[in-house]
Formats: sequence, C-alpha cells, structure tokens
Amino acid sequence: MGMKRRTFVAGALAAPFLSHAQAGAFADAFGRAAELDQLHALVIGQKGAILRAEAIRGPALGRPANVKSVSKSIVATLTGIAIDKGALPGVAAPLGSVAPGIIPRNADPRVAEIRVADLLTMQAGLERTSGANYGGWVSSRNWVADALSRPFVAEPGARMLYSTGSYHVMGAVLSEVTGTSLLGLARDWLGAPLGIEIPAWTRDPQGRYMGGNEMALTPEALWRFGDMIRQGGVWEGREVVSRDWVEAALTPRTRSAFSGHDYGYGWFLMTPDGVRVAYGRGYGGQMIYAVPELQLTVAITSDPLRPARSRGYAGALHALLKEAVLPEAAARL
Repeated sequence: MGMKRRTFVAGALAAPFLSHAQAGAFADAFGRAAELDQLHALVIGQKGAILRAEAIRGPALGRPANVKSVSKSIVATLTGIAIDKGALPGVAAPLGSVAPGIIPRNADPRVAEIRVADLLTMQAGLERTSGANYGGWVSSRNWVADALSRPFVAEPGARMLYSTGSYHVMGAVLSEVTGTSLLGLARDWLGAPLGIEIPAWTRDPQGRYMGGNEMALTPEALWRFGDMIRQGGVWEGREVVSRDWVEAALTPRTRSAFSGHDYGYGWFLMTPDGVRVAYGRGYGGQMIYAVPELQLTVAITSDPLRPARSRGYAGALHALLKEAVLPEAAARL
C-alpha cells in the first residue's frame, strides 16, 4: 500500500522484542484495518497487555489524537470518581442542588430538576447542541448558559437526545463541586493512575474545558483508559474508579436513535454474536471497545475530519471487531 507502518508490541511499551506469536497476532484484523483508508491506528490488547499496535497511517503512535466524543466516556468516568470521593451525592442529584450557580436566570424551572443521570445519558430533554446546532452553540458567549436555556423538546429522562452540551454541563458541574478544572481532574484522577499524559484542550469563553469533545490521547493512552474500564475500574492493581460505578455505567439506560445500540453512562453497549461489548465512540471513528468476557480491549484512532456513520465507516469498524478480532481473542483465552 506504499506506506511504512509504525509498530509496537508490548505490555505498556516494555517488551524490547517481538515473540513469534506476538508478531503475528491478529493478522487478519490488521490486514483488514489497512484496507480502511480512514483508519489511522489500531491497538489490541488482552489480559492487561498490549499484544499488537500499529499506526497504519496518520500520526505516529506516540502523538496524541483528538478522540472527539470518546471524551464523553472520559467525563462520565470522572463523574463516577467524583461520586466515589463524595464530591457528588449520586446520579439522582439535581442540578439545582449540586450546581445552582451555573443555571441561567431565565432558564425553565425544570432545568433545576435535571439530574446528573439525565446529563450522562443525554436525556436532559433540552434541544440538542450537536448536529446542525453545534456551530451555533460553540459560537455562543456562554456554552453552559446556552445549553441550559434551550427549549425542552422532551421531558427529562424520557429519551436520548445526543448532545455534547449535556456533557459540557456535566463537566461544569464537576468543576463546581470540586473547585478544580476539568483538565485538572482528568490529570489527577485518570492521567496519574494510568500513567498517561492528558494535554490541555478546548475551553469555552468562561475558561471551562470542554466536556464531551476535543480531548486528545495517544492510541496507547486511549487503550489504557479502556482497559481500566474493562478490568472493572482497576489499573495495575489500583482502583481508579469503583467497580460499582463501572457496572452502573455499563448497564443499559436508554437507546441511541442513530446506532440502535443501548447506552449507559457515557458508553454505548452492543452484543455481537452474544458477546457483551461496551464502547466509546467519537466523530470520525475514534473508538474504544472493552470486552470483559474475553479480557480484551481495542483502541482505534481515525481521520477526525471525515464522518463515521453507523451504516458507513463506524459499521465497518464494528464488523472488523466482530469478524476479525473477537474470534481470535476467544481462541487466545
């Protein structure tokens, strides 16, 4: 294909040589990945160790990639840690009690009753800030106030309305209750225990880091985050987020009208061939797949400027997982 692949095979980049088995690991999956011209990097690991990773095209493996809406999975996990630490009372807590200061004066009275759970499942009921409304939202003078001033198009908790604004509000709540920026929380609560770098990312006009989009991680850092979730919130023997939270986050709460897949707290859920898979998904085809029963985690970065629809490229990535990764992972157990 006229490209030079940049490859590593290691547990946390530690192995200096490739064993014969590792060098040929998931050959079918990587061969198929090379045919997807939108795919940049693929990382596959099992039983807590990366077996094979390649930057097939695009940035080198060591460079951070914009993971787009996988940021929602990260913010949801930070919410779980905040609950574990007692900074938030729980997912039933309403905005009016945990962060009344972020609610605009002219907001519908129902805004104060939107729960943390409604933000995490994107069931706040407010008009979406994603899709055709995204540009206008990020052009506004106050992203939190704009998101919370939109009209209700459904009752809170009634149905999923995919909206990055809900996660930006959630990020603002986390900053309010902790007194720490979302970047600071991400670095302290995830970056430090996982041993990964989290660069600063987009901020709104008030200086709040964007919740739900534009975060950047290297492919391996993305894999580590996903594998921590796959292990029930543990990384290298240390609890990062409680198992109770992970189980709650990976429990179906609503369903996406776009993919048809269930959604928990920040994670989509599907069962290809009866295998339970949780995945974070970002625009362009940024993906984390966590498959606990196969002790498997897969991270994918892709061209962030091209769409990845469920019946298009995102569907091709799901097929790659189902047809080429899951069977070999099952055989390796």
